[in-house]
Amino acid sequence: MRTSRFLPSRRGIWLAAAGLVAAVLAAYHASFSGPFIFDDGPAIVGNPTIRHLSAPLQVLSPPRERGQTVGGRPVVNLSLAVNYALGGEDVRGYHAFNLAVHLLATLVFFGLARRTLLQPALAGRFGPAATPLAFAMALLWAVHPLQTEAVTYVIQRAESLMGLFYLLTLYAFIRGAEGKAGGRPSFAKASAGEKAARHGSVAWFGLSWLACLFGMATKEVMASAPLLVLLYDRTFIAGSWREAWTRRRGFHLSLAATWLLLGWLVLGADHRGGTAGLGIGDSPWTYALTESRALVLYLRLAFWPRPLVLDYGTDALAHWTEALPYAPVVVLLLGGTLVALARWPAAGLLGAWFFAILAPSSSFVPIAVQPIAEHRMYLPLAAVVALTVAGLHAAARRAGWFVLGAAAAALLAATMARNDLYRQPERLWAETVARRPGNARAQCYYADALAAQHRFPEALAHYDEAIRLDRPAAGRGERSILGDVLVNSGNVLRSVGREAEAAERYEEAQRADPDLAAAPYNLGCLDLLADRRPAAIARFERALKLDPNFAAAHTSLGSALLLEGRTAPALAHYEEALRLDPSAKAHRNLGLALLYAHRPREGAAELAEATRLDPALAPVNPAGNRR
Repeated sequence: MRTSRFLPSRRGIWLAAAGLVAAVLAAYHASFSGPFIFDDGPAIVGNPTIRHLSAPLQVLSPPRERGQTVGGRPVVNLSLAVNYALGGEDVRGYHAFNLAVHLLATLVFFGLARRTLLQPALAGRFGPAATPLAFAMALLWAVHPLQTEAVTYVIQRAESLMGLFYLLTLYAFIRGAEGKAGGRPSFAKASAGEKAARHGSVAWFGLSWLACLFGMATKEVMASAPLLVLLYDRTFIAGSWREAWTRRRGFHLSLAATWLLLGWLVLGADHRGGTAGLGIGDSPWTYALTESRALVLYLRLAFWPRPLVLDYGTDALAHWTEALPYAPVVVLLLGGTLVALARWPAAGLLGAWFFAILAPSSSFVPIAVQPIAEHRMYLPLAAVVALTVAGLHAAARRAGWFVLGAAAAALLAATMARNDLYRQPERLWAETVARRPGNARAQCYYADALAAQHRFPEALAHYDEAIRLDRPAAGRGERSILGDVLVNSGNVLRSVGREAEAAERYEEAQRADPDLAAAPYNLGCLDLLADRRPAAIARFERALKLDPNFAAAHTSLGSALLLEGRTAPALAHYEEALRLDPSAKAHRNLGLALLYAHRPREGAAELAEATRLDPALAPVNPAGNRR
């Protein structure tokens, strides 16, 4: 173990860790009842690959259609499958997992910051206060409201889980490198204590490599981790590029080898379902201009996190003159980072941390569906906080602690308020629409939230606004949500008895997005209600051709076939619906179908299982509807 006059007692470290845990729990205690929102629907509720944890090949092959968040990210999908196996769609378990990830990441960041401040290059200035400074850095980072999108918005665990693996990769590397420091060249001649230390360092290096590998399978942003580890080695441990390469060439090459897994996953994801990559959406130049605005926004939100916006939409800067308020700031910061890497390596490393982690999403490779997203600051925020805390301590030690304490209290209060907002989707989307009224997607989700409260006239008004905003983009052949908006608004029209208008919207949705399975499915539901069974069957079959994992379409097709007297294929579709969605409702639907098919014993067993899973579920018509 390293000996230093700066190392505090273990009690002090444990007290700091306990304080961090208490602060995070206080900030996020109200988040557990927040419902699924936004992309949680397709990634969790509509994701059949998480339903059977016992089928690992299926779990590790997440859907990639239409740019789903889990696409090409098997570790994220596996985590969702574990949640589903433990609690189905009970949202509390998903929030508990997200919070556990954030807690672990906070503790790892605390350890990483403390050990960095004790490195010889920084120990003279920061060593005596290494533990309280690391505590302050981890606390401000953990309770900052900018983090809520990566923690409370369930599917954005892709960002926080990747962040945990990223931090663990670097922390475990530091522990491994420290374990080797001072050892003899000959392992055979080493003392028993030295041998134990070296065995420990090998274990830490192995953990670092595994964390990097898992991170690559969690989110593409992990790509910069091998480079940051090498930069850290050069800055704090080896002291030069040559020495870092000479001492640990094999380890750094092993980290770089994890890029092979990342490359394979990226290629298999097919440009994230056609939502990201060169040649998709805006040109690289236009996207880079837009991201200059995004980077300046992220930095402003780091120091003044208001207003926060769940969905910024897809607006891009069309001309270089629009980037004039932002691009010079980014260029100056990049230039300052390069200068600092040469003259003040510790500060330069923090600048490199900020830019390298944001580079995959915030440089020139277009992400068509979301050019600006607050969850991308989950890890980059650590660099901003660390530099701010260290700078404040160096400039005003005593007064600095009061400033940090006040900032922590203010950030904690803001995070608690933000989490309270996440519990109320109608308010959350109302705020988003107020901040970004030209965002068609936000208008649509706000309308969905209103419809869920049976506020149908208001919902239809916002659906109509979303259609008005998105029709021009659809007409130009750009990426559009017009089909989804038309289907959802059609569902509301059906709810208020305006079936003819609903059918018109479903038909338009088919024309706007021929690959959208929900459009023929809902038309089929209208045909089935009107007793046009052959037409309904054709519609449902069309929907299943577009989306074979559409459980509700299997159920409704089973209903239509059963009414036509085609019992065997009908039951096959009910069974497939149950396989895709092993819920109480699916057991009930299959049970009713079996009773209809004069198989009372099997039907009773399925209905009993449905009652066991959900005692409150009453038998109804098995034909369903998908919103």
